[in-house]
Amino acid sequence: MNNFTVAHLISWFTTATHWSGSDGIPNRLFEHAVLSIESVVLAAAIALPIGLYIGHRRKGEFIAVTAANIGRAVPSFAMLVLVFTLMLRFLPANLAYGFGPGLVTLALLAIPPMLTNTIVGIQGVDVDTVEAARGVGFTERDILLRLEVPLAIPLIMGGVRTAALQVVATATLISLIGGGGLGTYIVGGIAQSDTVMTVAGAILVALLALLTEFGMAYIERAVTPKHERREGRPHRVRPAEGIMRANPFSL
Repeated sequence: MNNFTVAHLISWFTTATHWSGSDGIPNRLFEHAVLSIESVVLAAAIALPIGLYIGHRRKGEFIAVTAANIGRAVPSFAMLVLVFTLMLRFLPANLAYGFGPGLVTLALLAIPPMLTNTIVGIQGVDVDTVEAARGVGFTERDILLRLEVPLAIPLIMGGVRTAALQVVATATLISLIGGGGLGTYIVGGIAQSDTVMTVAGAILVALLALLTEFGMAYIERAVTPKHERREGRPHRVRPAEGIMRANPFSL
């Protein structure tokens, strides 16, 4: 359909068949959301512990950040093709299509911003604050979990937020290898020269991205301590101030 109008778009969204069945909007939205959420969770399970360890120990950050930047430099489509090709070569064909390579690809793309922000956030905590914590008897575990993480949480969550948006947008490519999701409408529309379907798919992805942005912004604000909610600039604390915040039993 080359003569695209808003009326055609409204008609597409109000067609009952587009809201039911395996190719309906609810099912495609569910596929897209599940793949995105699981990819972000997998990436977080890998990137956050590594970032916390490297940031706290202040060793190996150059290698980790360099590797993360290299990962950011690889185009999403190239990453998908590489993962798909490797899985197709070493795994049965039924495992090399769809969800599996999609999950791996999206997780690999989500790791760099999480890893980099976590390392930078932990290392951004004032050194004098950390040394003061050691001086009053904090263990390394206490310093990390009760001092560094609370102060670095805005940057850490910023990395998770960025990764989540990137995953939601990139997940549209997974339909190229049978992964389903909202990208099915975009890819199918292009293949069939159906402008209405293509635009409708793009709108659905954009709406999901906006919902993800608002949701992650709410979560970021909810987990950020009130004293760390600053607009426009990072907050650095004095040693004594940091210890008082980290120790709930301080007077």
